[in-house]
Amino acid sequence: MINEISLLFFQQYWWLIVSVLGAALVFLLFVQGGQTLIYQIGKTETERNIIVNTLGRKWEFTFTTLVTFGGAFFASFPLFYSSSFGGAYWLWITILLAFTIQAVSYEFRSKPNNVLGKKTFEIMLFINGLFGTVLLGVVVGTLFNGVPFELDSLNRVSWHGLARGLEAILNLHNLSLGLTVFFLARILAILYFINSIEQIDILKRSKKHLIYNTIPFIVFFLSFVIYLLIKDGFAVDPTSGIVSMQSFKYLNNLLQMPVLIIIFVLGVVGVLYGILNSIFSKKIYDKGIWFAGIGTFLVVLTLFLIAGYNNTAFYPSLHNINDSLTIQNASSSLYTLKTMSIVSLLVPFVIAYIVFAWRLINKKKITEDEINDKNEHTY
Repeated sequence: MINEISLLFFQQYWWLIVSVLGAALVFLLFVQGGQTLIYQIGKTETERNIIVNTLGRKWEFTFTTLVTFGGAFFASFPLFYSSSFGGAYWLWITILLAFTIQAVSYEFRSKPNNVLGKKTFEIMLFINGLFGTVLLGVVVGTLFNGVPFELDSLNRVSWHGLARGLEAILNLHNLSLGLTVFFLARILAILYFINSIEQIDILKRSKKHLIYNTIPFIVFFLSFVIYLLIKDGFAVDPTSGIVSMQSFKYLNNLLQMPVLIIIFVLGVVGVLYGILNSIFSKKIYDKGIWFAGIGTFLVVLTLFLIAGYNNTAFYPSLHNINDSLTIQNASSSLYTLKTMSIVSLLVPFVIAYIVFAWRLINKKKITEDEINDKNEHTY
């Protein structure tokens, strides 16, 4: 009995860790969002250099968080990793390829004797910004809408979608979340530009594009959330482990875990406050990234938690509902989870280092003079 209680505790603990990393990743996707705005906000080569370099200061944070998120998921819930990567591999390969060309682009865009030219790598950055955000949003959407897989007695996966994961894009609810993440990433990028760049033309265009991106973001976000709260969900019987459909499952999860309602509302208020204050402030308001960023973290954290907590299947099977994955049947052993939990105690120190490095890098706003200085490193 003690072992069972301990195992459930560590399963829930690691779902929380994965959720925190996922929420941090979505916030850091502002780098990808900014890459889709290079030509919309940067009208001259100098302005585009400023935008790429202010994003270049942070792209490694996003990449590292993505790798850490994937590693934590693999170690704590290996059955999800094998089922998703083993079945939906075209979806994951597309995402990984998009992030690979990002790394190449930042390293080679301004290299001497670049035969491909800057524009080639800027196009690659746009591709990463588009596919990296939309497809990651679609992946999170599958946690609520399910995917066509089944498992045999040895937990080997069989995938029944011809596109090997890419068919998830055709689900409008998944796609609405993907587009929500896309426009949110662009909004956060604009707020980051306002916070970190000192160039009047970029700041003026940023404020204008903030309005353009906020409208579709609100439409897609409300579409996703409203449908999520009224749709049937995948409930798990805590005794037998049998999965069945339950009306208003995710709404019930919120109501039965009221602290998540508070976190969700605070998150939404934070995002809206950061956006609206940046739009309507007569002076340049450069703190919007922090309100909207923390708000983004809280909203995404809530979505992950209602996807896995309260006896909910977090990776539903559309082919055989009782092959759906839960935090109980998809987790590592008690010994593995306990051992990893010791390592997880280092997370606060990692976060402290990121905050320290962020503050150090952004101590001074980026300017044209810095970009034109040949002695400075530029991307």
